[in-house]
Amino acid sequence: MFSYGVMPPLMFAGMICFMIIGFPVAFSLIAVGLFFGSLGILTEHFHPSFLQALPLRFYGIISNDLLLAIPFFTFMGAILERCGLAEDLLEGTGKLFGRVPGGLAYAVIVVGAILGAITGTVAASVIAMGVISLPVMMRYGYDQKLATGVIAASGTITQLIPPSLVLIVLAEQLGKPVGDMYLGAIGPSLLQVLIFLAYVFVLSLIKPNHMPPLPPEAIGEGGWPLIKQVLWGMIPSIVLIMLVLGTLAMGLATPTEAGAMGAVGAIVLAAMHRRLTWDLVRQAMASTMRLTAMVVFILIGATVFSLVFQGMDGALWIEHMLAQLPGGRIGFLIFVNIFVFFIAFFLDFFEIAFIIVPLLVPVAVKLDINLIWFGVLLCVNMQTAFMHPPFGFALFYLRGIAPKSIRTSQIYWGAIPWLLMQLILVVVVIMWPEAVTYWISAGPTVDPATIELNIPQMEPPTLDMGPPQF
Repeated sequence: MFSYGVMPPLMFAGMICFMIIGFPVAFSLIAVGLFFGSLGILTEHFHPSFLQALPLRFYGIISNDLLLAIPFFTFMGAILERCGLAEDLLEGTGKLFGRVPGGLAYAVIVVGAILGAITGTVAASVIAMGVISLPVMMRYGYDQKLATGVIAASGTITQLIPPSLVLIVLAEQLGKPVGDMYLGAIGPSLLQVLIFLAYVFVLSLIKPNHMPPLPPEAIGEGGWPLIKQVLWGMIPSIVLIMLVLGTLAMGLATPTEAGAMGAVGAIVLAAMHRRLTWDLVRQAMASTMRLTAMVVFILIGATVFSLVFQGMDGALWIEHMLAQLPGGRIGFLIFVNIFVFFIAFFLDFFEIAFIIVPLLVPVAVKLDINLIWFGVLLCVNMQTAFMHPPFGFALFYLRGIAPKSIRTSQIYWGAIPWLLMQLILVVVVIMWPEAVTYWISAGPTVDPATIELNIPQMEPPTLDMGPPQF
């Protein structure tokens, strides 16, 4: 463990201590990096020339066009979150599924997946669905643990389903195209939705009294008017998402251009629903500014930390420690997923992506692991950061909007089955890599035996050694 000195493990331990104390992450990383950099210079474990690269790294972060996609997609989600589309979707879909046991739970899962693709933020999805659907579920006799669990879990699908902000950040850290990350996440996100729906279906057969169907007076008029209401709330949003993802998948637009197109499309959708106001735009701009500033500061802090860490052979320390794990690739994947699962108790997904992932990538490359598959697998795992008690942010969001009659213990116990289903998806993706790689186009294949090299023979120029002619 100490074959590369004591500085790398001490740096890592110092970072964890700062995280546990609760000091702001960006400034914690900068403080740990500069402190150990100075200590390394004094003890001759670190060469000061490494610090000369910091200004260039800062400039590279600010001038990175890929990171510009984050404010665009955030602004798009903020507009669509506040313009009332969630209410229309949940109301119509809840009535459409309301005649069967568990109909509201089905509606929450389906709308959660659509909202995840629209808003891109877990907080927006959980709060919107909790405010709208939780009182209705309680009114019609749904089990409290089931109601809170399905709302929190369906909101966390936002982490995985494209166009997720986590996938953009992971693509930047892995050095892979965002379009490929989005295509790779399609299979696991669909599997996650199907696993959730299957659980509700089985539970509705075993315990139908926990999720009774809605009474006819709550459903109201059915038929074409109800279908029209659902389609009006669903189709424009799906068209926008397909347009954004389609241009990325076909290579017609960069992630930044696709995000800009999505932001404009969100404004058009809000205007179509007659809900576009200056106050709506101002709130969306404010939330976008806060999130973007947080991401940039965390990335700057992670750059300082990683530069000093690598200068002290920390990357070699990590590689030596993880590459020697028993079990080869499977052993490495099992260890990494267990480690990420527990580190997510303390770190946000942005912090994991900026701090932990760069340390794991060299080992994954050495073990010949597909980085797209590896990134999507980590994204599936990081969903659990929002669900496991007692620090799951989705549970905090739900506790903030749930009535006092619902105890916190009920919210925590309700999250456990859905957390286990997320871990089942982690196992499925490890054992079945095609769930990720199937959606990624491998491009045309060429048989090397059929390649012919035809090099034309060129005549050498004649040499005229006579006097120059004028």
